[in-house]
Amino acid sequence: KAWYHNDRENAKEVPTAMSSQVDAYYEQIAEAVAMGDDELMEKFFEGEPFTEAEILKGVRIGVRSGEIRPVYCGSAIQLTGIERLMDLISEYFPSYAEHGVTEAKDVNGNIVKLETNEKEAFSARVFKTIVDPFVGRISFVKVMTGVLTTDAQVINVQKDKVEKIAQLFAIKGKHQIGVGKLFTGDIGAIVKLQFTETSDTLATKARPVVYDKIDFPQPMLSVALWPKSKNDEDKLSTSLQRLAEEDASCRFEKNSETGELILFGVGDQHIDVIISKLKSKYKVEVELTEPKVPYRETIRGTVTVEGKHKKQSGGAGQFGHVFITFEPCDSEEMIFEEKVFGGAVPRQYFPAVEAGLRECMFKGLLAGYKVVGLKATLVDGRYHEVDSKEIAFKSAARLAFKAGFPKARPALMEPIVKVQVTIPEEYTGTVIGDFNKRRGIILGMELLNEKEQMITAEVPMSEMMRYATELRSFTQGRGSYTQEFDRYEFAPQPIADKVIAAHVKEEEDED
Repeated sequence: KAWYHNDRENAKEVPTAMSSQVDAYYEQIAEAVAMGDDELMEKFFEGEPFTEAEILKGVRIGVRSGEIRPVYCGSAIQLTGIERLMDLISEYFPSYAEHGVTEAKDVNGNIVKLETNEKEAFSARVFKTIVDPFVGRISFVKVMTGVLTTDAQVINVQKDKVEKIAQLFAIKGKHQIGVGKLFTGDIGAIVKLQFTETSDTLATKARPVVYDKIDFPQPMLSVALWPKSKNDEDKLSTSLQRLAEEDASCRFEKNSETGELILFGVGDQHIDVIISKLKSKYKVEVELTEPKVPYRETIRGTVTVEGKHKKQSGGAGQFGHVFITFEPCDSEEMIFEEKVFGGAVPRQYFPAVEAGLRECMFKGLLAGYKVVGLKATLVDGRYHEVDSKEIAFKSAARLAFKAGFPKARPALMEPIVKVQVTIPEEYTGTVIGDFNKRRGIILGMELLNEKEQMITAEVPMSEMMRYATELRSFTQGRGSYTQEFDRYEFAPQPIADKVIAAHVKEEEDED
């Protein structure tokens, strides 16, 4: 039969000019159908035509076994062929109940088998969450076994919390239809669950089981968010929390070193959708910038310097005088020691000296980044019985740091990340060449299967900021990667000079 765009309801005869082509395709379908059933194969070789019921039976068997993969033409925009596609799915595809058995784990982690029918104990997996400004949290569930009814009490197995089922809905497009029960295989929605999040399992108290968590793609592309106004700033945190509940493939974090709020997404389009939701759903507008790389500053030499703070303003003055030795060490946090002899600096001022130095660790003098790998030893000093105060020694310690840091061969350190890239094998050379351009070191390659390769490399973080987009570009969207922080290494001098120059320019612009 033939369907026409201007009359979608009624099937027409196949045009004469296309009948030979249609007959050839029909023969191919008949042959594919015959391969899945002995009776149909015998009839096919005898040259007898199949009835419509036999074709239906054969296609259903072939689709279930994976031997037949139907291809339908259609257009979602024109709404052409979509209804017939839905009919195909309900007509030929296996229902969930035909699984017969599904696997889960009990609370001890042991695998248990559950029958996929209404007689089995209830269990369901939450696969999506929406936070509606008016209704509240809507949890989309698939009933894996048993029956879920309104007013039932179930437990969230992961959280070990009881949830009361107030209302159940069947979902039809954007419409929610109230129902009293959801049966095995049904997809529905539950409103106002208190503790449940995406990937959680709901079950009965008598038979608590857990299904494997959904494996969401890891978000790797990052942008920094800056609220446009004070009003946006007040609402931003709450709005982001709700978005994170809805979308498990994005995450947010506050970088304590750079002071930036970082949004991680799967790609540019994903981030655009999140920003659009912030604006349309939560009325929050933000500006995007590329995140700062969290460089570190350290020293490679040893130096002893003095810091002297003296202030006289008519009344009681301020006086603090210290001599401090700065030297490199392996600790990330500053190590402070005191080796003062003869009471040159009274013991009660030691904490003030240490506090003044620790304040300096948050912002180095090279490019304003955190200082690590530094040991400070208070070796000498002077004090005044009347004018010496804690604040004076704190200021003296800061002056000593400002004097000593530039003389102790300061250096910039850059973060190195360990990257694992999974790609089709034909892109191996492209990816390795690209890593070489990014100052990367290839650690190894592993063949995952006949077609996919995993490349492991170490690359400076600064070279990976836009890698998600670039990898998608040169692998035609077929590559994926993950990265995690590994360590800090000394940055090459040209890179360090570039970072320091950018910091100087930023300071001048602020002034």
